[in-house]
Amino acid sequence: MPFGLYIHIPYCISKCRYCDFYSFGGNRSVPEEYIDALVRELWRHSPCGSTPLRPDTVYLGGGTPSLLTPAQVTRLLSTAGPLPGAEITLEANPGDLTPENLDSFLKAGVNRLSIGVQTADDESLKRLGRRHTASQARAAIRAAKAAGFANISGDLMLALPGYTKDECRASIALLAEEGVTHVSSYLLKLEENTAFAVHPPKDLPSGDTAAEFYLFAVEELDKAGYRQYEISNFAVPGYESRHNMIYWHCDDYLGVGPAAHSCIGGKRFFYPTNLKEFLAGPPPLFSEGECDATDYIMLRLRLAQGLDLEALDTEYGIVWGEDKRAFLRQCAQAGLCTFDEKCLKLLPKGMLVQNSILCRLL
Repeated sequence: MPFGLYIHIPYCISKCRYCDFYSFGGNRSVPEEYIDALVRELWRHSPCGSTPLRPDTVYLGGGTPSLLTPAQVTRLLSTAGPLPGAEITLEANPGDLTPENLDSFLKAGVNRLSIGVQTADDESLKRLGRRHTASQARAAIRAAKAAGFANISGDLMLALPGYTKDECRASIALLAEEGVTHVSSYLLKLEENTAFAVHPPKDLPSGDTAAEFYLFAVEELDKAGYRQYEISNFAVPGYESRHNMIYWHCDDYLGVGPAAHSCIGGKRFFYPTNLKEFLAGPPPLFSEGECDATDYIMLRLRLAQGLDLEALDTEYGIVWGEDKRAFLRQCAQAGLCTFDEKCLKLLPKGMLVQNSILCRLL
């Protein structure tokens, strides 16, 4: 079973208006004190307190992990001790990437970048509170490829204020033209405790229009060679995110940092959202219950490969009766899924209403 490690970096130069992740603006670097605390926690979770964790994947997320120095990345990875061939991802803001730090990140062990492109429209980027322009995003991808990065993911946001199909096409074209191998595409949502929640932007698409943009993006990404393998994720075949697949397959993963979540041996736990407490450490870890059949069904239905009903029976002893099977046949007739009595796979239209389908199945 693969094992993933997530390391949270809660520092940003400025907070984007839509972001609800646990992070703090006003920082141009990551304090060494925080790296010390992360190293302490990595050893805390070591099997015997002195053996590296040896993960199959490492994901440096945030916040803005590209504020890390290459030396800090080296220290974290040397402590974690990822296995040979591990996928090691660094989330990056396009404006933070230079030929110099890209070369150093690669030498430190990072072999995959997740670049926050979001859109090819500069006015939209300003409204979102992003620090880069579309030309800077294009330049960052080119610099990453020149440095030797072959595995590059680009974030894409849909249904932005005043959004159009032309903006969607242009954003996908930017990623495809520059040879990005993976795309994570999300509909904009107004989350609590964000600037957009307090002051909602004008010209937000309606729910139905946002759904149309999602389906349009799925089609355009497919035309560009990106195959959908999860509700929000698309890849050139062979470049699917190994780290995220650990989440969706209910395999073991450890999250380190304030607000980071974990699931090991079917037990979920998390760190409190308290940076000061994390720095002072060791902070408490709070139980979040077990990863059960509900989680398994929900996560498998996020994936294009779908839910194998025989596996559901083997893993959890759950066999769906005729009422639920009849419901799934109706969903298939409506173009929401494919269902051959053995495997349930949601189609893009079904992924849009996944929660409603889950409510009927659970």
